Amino acid sequence: MSHVTQNTEVLHYLHRLFSISTTLKNSGIVMMTKIKTLVVLCSWSLSSLAAVEAFAPAGTKIGSCSYLRAAARIEFDESIDVNRTYSFIDDQGLGDVSTRTSSTHQIKYHIRNKMNLSSQQAAPILVLHGGPGVPSDYLLQLKDVVPYRSIVFYDQLGCGRSPGPKHKEAYSIESSLDDLEALIKKIGLRRFHLYGQSFGGILAFEYLKRVAERKSSDNFAPKCLSVVLSSSPCDVDQVESVAESQIGKLMADDDDVSTIMERFRMRHQCQGEEKPKAIKDAYDHAGKPGIWRGTDSIKGWKAIMPVEGSQRMPSCMVMRGENDFVSSECVEGWKNVFNHKFVRTKVLHGCSHHGLLENGSMYGDIVDSFFSEYD
Repeated sequence: MSHVTQNTEVLHYLHRLFSISTTLKNSGIVMMTKIKTLVVLCSWSLSSLAAVEAFAPAGTKIGSCSYLRAAARIEFDESIDVNRTYSFIDDQGLGDVSTRTSSTHQIKYHIRNKMNLSSQQAAPILVLHGGPGVPSDYLLQLKDVVPYRSIVFYDQLGCGRSPGPKHKEAYSIESSLDDLEALIKKIGLRRFHLYGQSFGGILAFEYLKRVAERKSSDNFAPKCLSVVLSSSPCDVDQVESVAESQIGKLMADDDDVSTIMERFRMRHQCQGEEKPKAIKDAYDHAGKPGIWRGTDSIKGWKAIMPVEGSQRMPSCMVMRGENDFVSSECVEGWKNVFNHKFVRTKVLHGCSHHGLLENGSMYGDIVDSFFSEYD
C-alpha cells in the first residue's frame, strides 16, 4: 500500500471521527501513529461507546478501557492430532467401575504472519491462553498490537476450537505440556518467544522447566529465547486466597450479592462498564466446569525451581495490572523459581487482569520491546 493511499485512508477516517465528535459533549481526539498501527485515544464518555465502535479500528481507547474491537470470531485453519490414554470411573448402576480408554483428538491452531515464522530479526511468539479451559479469543488482539511478528495461537484441548474428552481424568498439566511439544514439533519452531497469560504462564513455566531438566545438548532442539508471564500466579492456593480477600472488601463496601461478581470483574479482571466481546467469546466457548476449567482443576499447584544441574532457563518478564487480582505478592515468588536472576517485573498502571484489552497500545509496546531484547 502506498504512503498516499495510507494517508488518504487516515484522513478519511479522521474526517468521520470528527463528524461524530461534533455531536458529543466534551469530546476530544488525539492522534498518534505507529508502525502498521493507528491508535486513537478518545476522552468522551462510555455512553458514546456504540457510536465510536461503529468506526474505530482495533486499538481504540474508550474511557478507562481500551477495547480492541474484534471482528467476527475466527476459526483456526490448521490442526494437530493428539492422543489421550486414561482411566476413569464409570458408574453403570452396578457400582463404580474403572474403565481405561484411548482416544485421538484435534488441537486447532492459527499462525498470524506465517511468512515471518523463520525470521532471524523478529522471532515468532507462541501464545498460551489461560483458564485452564478459556480459549484464545481474548488474546487474539496481540496480532494488532504486535503486528509484524509471526504469532502462533492455539486452543488447548478441552475448550474452544479443540473439544476433548468428557472425563476430567484425561487432563493434566503434564498432558498439556505433551500437546505443546507436539505442536512445536508440528509447526517446526526452532527459535521462538513464549507468552503465557494467567494459567498460560503456569504452563509456560512448566514447559521451560521440563526442557531445562532434560540437560539436552541437541543443537537442533527448539529454543525458547525469552518468556513473558502475564498476570500469572506462582501459587494457585495463594491467588485464590487473595481473590477471596478482594471479594470480601467489595462486599464490605456493598453487600449486594447479586452484583458482587460483576463488581469484582470491573475492579480486578477487566475494567470498564461493559465486558469486551473478546472475553465474552472466550467464555462462551470455555471448557465445561468440573472437567478442565478454572483453578479448581489445578488446586495446590505451586512453582518449584528446576532440579540442580538443569540448563539455564530463558530470561523472563512478569507482568501484572495495578488492580489485578493476581496481586504483587502472587507474582513475587517467580524470582525464586527461575534458575537465574534475569526475572524482571512490570506493573501496568491503570490496568487489571486483562491489560491487553484495557490498554492495548501500551501492552503491545512492553511485550514487543522485551522480546526484541532477546531476538
